[in-house]
Formats: sequence, structure tokens, C-alpha cells
Amino acid sequence: MLLLHKKGELLDYELIDLMGFVNTIITHITNGNKYEERLVNIMGGTVIETESERLIRKGRTEGKAEEIITMGQEFGLDDAAILKRLQEKIGLSFETAAAYLEQYGKQPV
Repeated sequence: MLLLHKKGELLDYELIDLMGFVNTIITHITNGNKYEERLVNIMGGTVIETESERLIRKGRTEGKAEEIITMGQEFGLDDAAILKRLQEKIGLSFETAAAYLEQYGKQPV
């Protein structure tokens, strides 16, 4: 994999995805045969989110959160209203919304 990546035949996000798949496989193999039937039932039919997809989704969520916070502050909304919008518009938990507000809500001086 690393050789293909170095030659440019494997893109960065493809390498990240493959590394994630390899780690998942190794984790399942090392769990032993005792849980084999349970793992097959759990994994059957599920869609796996790749690492690159997770990172892209996280970036989009952070971008939307920053936009909501900035616009909310520009329109004079208080923190409680902004937190409520973050939860309603992009489905964040209160804790995650509060963390984004703390991170992106600081007004430039």
C-alpha cells in the first residue's frame, strides 16, 4: 500500500481508507473464534463509513457550525439561541454544540 501511495497510484484518501479497513480486519481476527458468530451478525448488512468519509463529514459539520455561530452573533442572538440552532439545524448534541460555540464563538477584538 505504501509503495503504491509513493508511486502515486494510490491517493491519500484511498490509503487512509485501506489502512482503516486493515485495522478493522485485524481487530476482528484477533478477537478469536469465540465471538465469530456474533461479529458476523453484527457486521452483516451494515454500511461502513471510511475514515476519509468520516473526516469529510466532520469538516462539513464544523464548517456549518462555524457559519451558524458567526451568523447568529452577527444577528445579535444570545448563546442559548445559537446552541438551540446548532442542535436543530445540524443535529448536534448539546455538549458538541457547546464545544463548537466555545471554539468558534469568540468575538474578534
